[in-house]
Amino acid sequence: MINLNKKYYHLPDIVGKGYKKFWNFKGRYRVVKGSRASKKSKTTALWYIYNLMKYPESNLLVIRKTFRTLKDSCYADLKWACHRFGVDHLWQFTLSPLEATYLPTGQKIYFRGLDDPLKVTSIAVDKGCLCWMWIEEAYEIMSEADFDMLDESIRGECPDGLWKQITLTFNPWNEHHWMKKRFFDNPDPDTLALTTNYLCNEWLDKADLQVFERMKKNNPRRYAVAGLGGWGIVDGLVYENWKEQAFTLDDVRNCKTRCGLDFGYTNDPSASPIMFLDLENKKLYVWDELYKTGLSNKKIYEELSSMGYGKEKFTGDSAEPKSIDELKSLGLRIKGAKKGKDSINNGIQWIQDLEIIVHPRCVNFLTEISNYTWDKDKFGNKLNRPIDDFNHLMDAMRYGLEDDIIGNAWLY
Repeated sequence: MINLNKKYYHLPDIVGKGYKKFWNFKGRYRVVKGSRASKKSKTTALWYIYNLMKYPESNLLVIRKTFRTLKDSCYADLKWACHRFGVDHLWQFTLSPLEATYLPTGQKIYFRGLDDPLKVTSIAVDKGCLCWMWIEEAYEIMSEADFDMLDESIRGECPDGLWKQITLTFNPWNEHHWMKKRFFDNPDPDTLALTTNYLCNEWLDKADLQVFERMKKNNPRRYAVAGLGGWGIVDGLVYENWKEQAFTLDDVRNCKTRCGLDFGYTNDPSASPIMFLDLENKKLYVWDELYKTGLSNKKIYEELSSMGYGKEKFTGDSAEPKSIDELKSLGLRIKGAKKGKDSINNGIQWIQDLEIIVHPRCVNFLTEISNYTWDKDKFGNKLNRPIDDFNHLMDAMRYGLEDDIIGNAWLY
């Protein structure tokens, strides 16, 4: 039992079940891979709010690969956790700077992105020590060296009763990720490596469960990962001609801007890569991305405009002519992709001849391109078509390059 705001709560009623080991573990690394709706992020947020109030010398650093993704993920989850505990009035959440303060003691939750590494390594706390770190969507961190840098930033002596700990939460899309070997394949008493899935989430309703039942029936490969939390088995990548590398607008000054748009809404995201094409040197630079669910056409236009791309030319999925017409009426310069017979494979073949340089901020593009594979039949034989998964930005990339593909002798 706990006493918050002079009210008594039974902790399992708030947190739910399935995370007892996670809740009690005090080793250096808590690593949780899990499916969607497995409660891993919500449970982590609840743990931190509860224990920050319990341990008055503790402070928390929350990390994602790109800073701009924090407000709508960890920041929102931690605010939700305060509300679930009924302690909103004891916490102050601010957007500038992005942080949270426990008002009775002045303890802090700091939010940082790996796109500004100096701000990660130079945090000084006013009270107590920086003893805890939460790395959300840790799959996005593709370099183990970047994680080592974060690991080393949790240093110094802890007050009595506290411990240093890093929590990593992620969806396990690719079995070749460095976290599998480091945390799951080599047991260590200082590491808790867990796999969770939606079956431990007692708060899902029938409609939520039906989503997974349909996935189980229609897309077993995705269900194994997004449903059960298993490692994604990646075999036969469509694109192997890419690398993650930071670059500046000066580096692409003489390139042509190319933008594509794939429509989504409830379950699938609306996806748009902002790209620069150096046709002479056969290089494609992926500079930025839009990747969000729940966007109306008006919201798509507003998002692209707020990102600074409202005046660029886009090529969108022609399967949604009504959406394209509405975006045009809002002021977006967009046309529908021509598509046609063999357009997917022809487009893929043309793009395979490029060198694709992906800016580190494009975390969803990196996830898709490292998981976009050729499909297989029921006997495991590869088919001459890509999987219908991890393809929102991949399709939009093809749309954005359509004029170049057609102009270079690919017939649709």
